[in-house]
Amino acid sequence: MLKLFEQYLIDQDKSDNTINSYVLNVRGFMKWFKESRGIEFKKLYRENVKEYISYLKTIKKNSPSTLNTKISSLIKFNEYLIDAGIQSEQMISKKDMMKIQRQYASLTNVERTDVEKFRQLVLESNSKRNYAIVSLLAYCGLRISEALNIRMDDFHLSSSELVVTEGKGSKSRTVMLSDKVKAALQSWIRERKEKGIQSEYLFPSNRGTKLNRTVINKLFNEYSKVVGKEITPHDLRHFFCTNAIENGMDFHQVASQAGHSNIHTTMLYTNPNKQKLLEMMNKL
Repeated sequence: MLKLFEQYLIDQDKSDNTINSYVLNVRGFMKWFKESRGIEFKKLYRENVKEYISYLKTIKKNSPSTLNTKISSLIKFNEYLIDAGIQSEQMISKKDMMKIQRQYASLTNVERTDVEKFRQLVLESNSKRNYAIVSLLAYCGLRISEALNIRMDDFHLSSSELVVTEGKGSKSRTVMLSDKVKAALQSWIRERKEKGIQSEYLFPSNRGTKLNRTVINKLFNEYSKVVGKEITPHDLRHFFCTNAIENGMDFHQVASQAGHSNIHTTMLYTNPNKQKLLEMMNKL
């Protein structure tokens, strides 16, 4: 059943990350069902859904955001079951999700000094490819999946433009490239030519295929230890949004650059970090 569900998601042009997340979460539900009921799963029942949500809350102690992610996966699975004729009713909906209070503190705890130290460490590792990737994340606001999907004909350095063709929700957007990002890209492109790399991807693996994100995750884990602060690819995206707003870009410009579908997501980056918030409170 999971294989058919996965194909259902593929047919809907869901991203690889979304598909993996949905399948993983539904597999978790099925595992709970079999262990608690002693029989194989056949279809969703409202009673089972409510017990599973209670289990995630009270036993697994899932955070509201984690719980909502799992509920979202089951909603999509329920949709598949109806589409496949396995059942006719919706047994779980968005009404089952927990309300999450919007945070006031900034979404990023990464400062410019952290980012520049991180970039410098990557540069000194003699990997022009990795330096260009890190620069794109920090100063263009790309998601790591978007950066790794860039093809050689997706950008034009002469006009400082990059077309992100495989963004979240399969949307396309044009991203402007700053001078520091262009310099990093130019260095990597020169090295590509010198090494005779022919891959269609801007950042290929050693075998010429699309670079796997686990390689980048290992890179971030390694240099985070040196910086003394955990930094993830998504932290650099958060840094870009906060940094862009603090330096005068308006909400719509940042939303366009980062690919936010909702302007309210962008507005979260106007919130001060905890230290700045404390300083403001102490002035009252």
